Amino acid sequence: MKKIIFTLFWAIMFNVQGSMLNAQNLANTSQQLKIFNQLYKTLDLYYVDSLDAERNISTAIRAMLDQLDPYTEYYTASDTKDLNTLTTGKYAGIGSLIHYYKAADRCVIYRIYEDKPAQHAGLKEGDIILSIDGREMGPKGSQETPTFVSNVSSALRGDPNTTANITVKRGTDTLSFAVTRANIHMPPVTYSGMVSPTVGYIYLSTFTAECSQDVEKALRSLKAQGATSLILDLRDNGGGLAHEAVEIVNLFVPKGKLILKMKGKTPESNTSHATQRQPTDPDIPLVVLVNGNSASSSEIVCGSLQDLDRAVIVGERTFGKGLVQQPHNLPYDAVLKVTSSHYYIPSGRCIQALDYSHRSSDGQAYRTPDSLTSVFYTEAGRPVRDGGGITPDVAVGDTLPTALLYVLNSDNLFDWITDYCKAHPSIEPADRFAVSEDDFEDFIAYLTRTDYQVESRSKQIVTQLRSILKAEGSSPEALSALDTVESNLQPDLPALMRSHKARMMSLLSAAICERYYYDAGATQNKLLHDKQLDAAVSVLQDQARYRELLSKK
Repeated sequence: MKKIIFTLFWAIMFNVQGSMLNAQNLANTSQQLKIFNQLYKTLDLYYVDSLDAERNISTAIRAMLDQLDPYTEYYTASDTKDLNTLTTGKYAGIGSLIHYYKAADRCVIYRIYEDKPAQHAGLKEGDIILSIDGREMGPKGSQETPTFVSNVSSALRGDPNTTANITVKRGTDTLSFAVTRANIHMPPVTYSGMVSPTVGYIYLSTFTAECSQDVEKALRSLKAQGATSLILDLRDNGGGLAHEAVEIVNLFVPKGKLILKMKGKTPESNTSHATQRQPTDPDIPLVVLVNGNSASSSEIVCGSLQDLDRAVIVGERTFGKGLVQQPHNLPYDAVLKVTSSHYYIPSGRCIQALDYSHRSSDGQAYRTPDSLTSVFYTEAGRPVRDGGGITPDVAVGDTLPTALLYVLNSDNLFDWITDYCKAHPSIEPADRFAVSEDDFEDFIAYLTRTDYQVESRSKQIVTQLRSILKAEGSSPEALSALDTVESNLQPDLPALMRSHKARMMSLLSAAICERYYYDAGATQNKLLHDKQLDAAVSVLQDQARYRELLSKK
């Protein structure tokens, strides 16, 4: 009896203490909000110039959220369309992707999507947007780049069956196009096909609403074509809707399996998700391809399939995002997307890699070192670890030096491909096309001709340091020494590209194929020279090894 009373006493004390702390926190929050409210009213009343309330408050909000994590985001009423597009993969527009093009200080048509209004109207990648519906779209001038691009993007969108009158510059010509807007749906399964007589392949680019149905449809189609094993490619898939990840896992595991637990501060953020139906194929041998850009829902899929010993994971360690966001409506149609919980996969581990509550002196979140991670176990008893993404069962590196990644995302490459397309009205089919060695050398020469410079992080730091040294009145010798450091930081790009020749030629080929054969063609072409894919096929074609990889060591 005394033990029961003692237990009840401490339970009551903890509840009282928790209530007191919560009340104290609410009081402190109320106090700080009153201070901020009065502060802004005072500024608005007494500051010498007029204040832009919307801009200033938005800046304050975003500065506050920057102290939390990159995923807690504020969307104004005009931004919520972008949020809806991210979650549904649907919007009303012309079916193109635009990009700020520094050389023209305007936006350029960066990508045309297949069988969409922009393609039907005759727009092409590389077209520089001059005006939309008679309204000038640039130059950007002093506007912030994201704001400028957002304004142009908004002008391209509109209600279905309305017309966007777009004037562009193509080379030396000025052209006008009347493009009828339509409902645009971006298919999450970019490509699916057979990569050997018995191995099917599905590339899932994002986790939008109902994407699990697209994966199931592709799976059934591949089985009808003779697939007896499957590769699910989640490389460069940054995630999306968590419940769609659970649905995709359910395609391969039985009903009633616990896949996901979410743990947060509120009842609605503490939820569990189990498979709800019978699987489409619980036995088909399965490999999941991942890399360092596979995150969030991608990690739920590959991590759960690993924990349940249902798939072999091949590639590189994933990003490590074990956080879940929930949208909350705010006044005036604004939305706050809040990180509300951590998620835990079947073994009980959370794979979050970065600790945003603890940062270094330069503001960088700390990464959990491998030495501080904990061991968990799969259903078969295989050891796996938390705190750093999903480690593949078969590690196959495929990462290029950062300098070459900058090249592959540069306007210089975009311009070179535009010129290539002008000179080549057609190319070989995507499953056979490859750039020649002469093409490769021509691209290297083009980078030299256009004086391409890698805008690396180290170069940015040197530029900042130079400004500090000048402000401090440092000696000419110190500045000269910094110039020497900067020149040594610039990589020898021709030599670096030639040292990664095969990989660079493969990626150039895929980038060119995207112009002619769109996303599906680019993906198909990449697979021609893909050592991670080759490793996945090898695992599936050796069933003894496949079973060994999924067994307790």
